[in-house]
Amino acid sequence: MLLGVCDEKWGYFVLTDTAARTAKAREKAYKLADSGGLHLFVTTTGGKLWRLKYRFGGKEKLLSLGPYPAITLAAAREKREEAKRLLREGMDPAAAKRASANPTGAPTFEGIAREWYELNRGTWTKTHAGDVIGSLERDVFPAIGDTPIEDLTPPIVLGVLRAIEKRPAIETAHRVRQRMSAVFVFAIASGRAEADPAAIVKGALAPIRKSRQPAVTSLEKARQIIRDADAQTAHPTTKLALRLLALTALRPGSLITTPWPEFEGVGEGQTLWRVPAERMKMRLHHKDDEARDHIVPLSRQAVEAIAALRTLNSAGPLVFPNTRHAHRPMSENAIGYLLNRAGYQSRHVPHGWRATFSTVMNERFPADRAVIDLMLAHVPKDRVERAYNRAAYLDRRIELAQEWADLLMVDQAPAADLIPMPRR
Repeated sequence: MLLGVCDEKWGYFVLTDTAARTAKAREKAYKLADSGGLHLFVTTTGGKLWRLKYRFGGKEKLLSLGPYPAITLAAAREKREEAKRLLREGMDPAAAKRASANPTGAPTFEGIAREWYELNRGTWTKTHAGDVIGSLERDVFPAIGDTPIEDLTPPIVLGVLRAIEKRPAIETAHRVRQRMSAVFVFAIASGRAEADPAAIVKGALAPIRKSRQPAVTSLEKARQIIRDADAQTAHPTTKLALRLLALTALRPGSLITTPWPEFEGVGEGQTLWRVPAERMKMRLHHKDDEARDHIVPLSRQAVEAIAALRTLNSAGPLVFPNTRHAHRPMSENAIGYLLNRAGYQSRHVPHGWRATFSTVMNERFPADRAVIDLMLAHVPKDRVERAYNRAAYLDRRIELAQEWADLLMVDQAPAADLIPMPRR
């Protein structure tokens, strides 16, 4: 695909509208460069944002110019030229943009949203906090961040959300609306706004289609997924993440954020993994947190997978690190992309292993439904029953974990074989 054409003014290849229009989401966010610091930032969800990199006062800065295709390539270039003109006149384009959007200096949506975020981030897990601020920075701030919060109306808010729906990302639009509404409520409580337009538009959003996560429900198909994924060209950490996800039936978000201390002693006789409550839920500081810790019995095959991961990643803090930033967890999308490449797009997703495990094991052991529910962290609401079940069912959970692993891993390659031999 032709990404650019030669531009006489800038002397090198610049972006084409075709390349911008056809750019697809990838496992990692990436940039499509134009010229003069202008580039199109493509997110992992397929969102496209014009950004301009420039220097002012000896520091490198980044100016958001708006989303594509609402801002066309031609319009983005015009904004770039205007920014260059301001720089030649000794002005910071970002400061000029803020002043133009808000000449009175009234509280802006972005300013109040960041206050709200800082107030609440300590009650969220790191993953959820990153998702909250990331969604606002990607989908909201470029459109209305500089707007005084009192000037925002229901039609303006709905326009922001409609742009998300068109990606399409209906569930994301609903989550972003909830976060915007929380910001407006915070502003009302602190005397800087009088209404919550995000609450008003709730009924105008496209409805979320209730559907189950795609998942295979037969044992042989589940085995074949492991074989097909192992045959793909992918980082061994991703393959081992998929394998451990299948073996434990844990939620993907809880798996990929695992720090090494939680596996202390595994491989040396320890076969129980305690996942702390704060990694099982979005919000921290629940009452009765100890009862919410999730105990995961580790089968022999799961222990082997963890041993293989140690040879790859034990130097860092995380079991499943990001390939570019070892202190950050890998993206959940990495496992999904591996399944897609293996031929399971719309047939089986990372979260689908929970349905696979539940279906297969409930069919084979119908009397153990309550135990299987506990293995999926479907904890009874009654506190007394919860405490009793955790004590009474642990031995059976250990047995079922090994039974599931033995069923799933028939004729599968050993975990150690997924790690390439070092070159001589």
